[in-house]
Amino acid sequence: MSDKSDIRRVSLASAIGSTLEWYDFFIFGASAALVFNVLFFPSSDPLAGTIASLASFAVGFIARPLGGVLFGHFGDRIGRKAMLVLSLIMMGGVTFVIGLLPTYESIGIWAPILLTALRLLQGLAVGGEWGGATLMVVEHAPAKHRGFYGSWPQMGIPAALILSTGVMAAVNAFTTKEEFLAWGWRIPFLLSAILVIVGYFIRKRVSESPSFNRLKSTKAQARLPIATIFKTQKKRVLLMVGSQAAENTSFYIAAVFSLVYLTQTLQIDRSVALRALMIAAAFTLIAQPLFGALSDRIGRKKVFMGGMIFLGLFAFPFFEMLNTRNEFIITVAMVLSLMIGQGSTQAIQPSLFGEQFPAAIRYSGVSVAYQLATVVWSGPTPVLAAMFVVWTGSYWPIAAYVLIAGLISTLCILPLREAAAVELEQIEHEESDVAVAAQPAVSRAMGGQTA
Repeated sequence: MSDKSDIRRVSLASAIGSTLEWYDFFIFGASAALVFNVLFFPSSDPLAGTIASLASFAVGFIARPLGGVLFGHFGDRIGRKAMLVLSLIMMGGVTFVIGLLPTYESIGIWAPILLTALRLLQGLAVGGEWGGATLMVVEHAPAKHRGFYGSWPQMGIPAALILSTGVMAAVNAFTTKEEFLAWGWRIPFLLSAILVIVGYFIRKRVSESPSFNRLKSTKAQARLPIATIFKTQKKRVLLMVGSQAAENTSFYIAAVFSLVYLTQTLQIDRSVALRALMIAAAFTLIAQPLFGALSDRIGRKKVFMGGMIFLGLFAFPFFEMLNTRNEFIITVAMVLSLMIGQGSTQAIQPSLFGEQFPAAIRYSGVSVAYQLATVVWSGPTPVLAAMFVVWTGSYWPIAAYVLIAGLISTLCILPLREAAAVELEQIEHEESDVAVAAQPAVSRAMGGQTA
């Protein structure tokens, strides 16, 4: 097992790298809510343009499972580290190109087509990022602190929200509305060129995962990890997808749709919405390692389930607080939703999910389970929310949707394995015959494998 200085270095590198990648992803979300509906999806009906813009945001989620499969396969075959570096370069490059795109006014229908295609590539990159970044930490960490250190790459999510929202707010503050639409919105995208260079050098210095090194030294890598997943772990993957329902739906309500709801439905100034989101993200950043450490003491499932139940029950109060149009109450609503709900659930995912699979199929397993959930729950949520508001004139349908998602999450978490304080090597030993059972011909060719 790695020493303390090693795990801290790996955790910090994963947190910084994750921040940079999620920054790129969130910049698109904020722009979809505030800018793209005007510049890339013009319509005589502003709400129709907003729905089309949010649909382009959702498209990125379609590519994430494919990214999880591709990066997961090679992450299980040739190593976690190489895939992390590749995903970072890919994400940063695509985001930079988005900042250079001509708008609908310049090239017509090709503008939204190119924007959507680049969003697909963004989804592919981030689909491979999460599994590698979290496993690098989880597989380095000592068992009794795996929840705490596993939360570090997840801190990249609120950190990226702070960074992306802060950059967007700064550009908004120093430009007029006309300047922001003309060129100001491009600045956050172009800044990704600097961020990707920083992230590249950070990730190149990180050592390979001990679990993968053991696999490599014994030549025990799975030949086709994704096939093994679907033959032997299908039920577990589906439970993990269902377990994320409340977290995924409520996160994109708070981080993306709330910007639309506040600025368009409630006519709140854009700076108020961005400021509330940024403050909430800061509290979440602080809370996540605390929840991770709590899971080391009382178990992953208790913390994870508690967060999901809170998110389901808080859905209606969240919108009621937004409807006050009071900046302080709006900020409190954002803080409670992100700090308690997202902070507790996101912090636990790396350790809880990593403990569900043996090493030979772990990258593929966690990536597929995590990314499939984004297709089912995350991507459609902002679009559904906007459509519900158009159809009913009320937030009630989307709040009820999150409440039902909370119930689904709770039921799906119960059957998952609780392995806090269990060495990962023990999990691998207990399931050493998984791949053999799934792929006997491949296993014999490899001389046996730990999967």
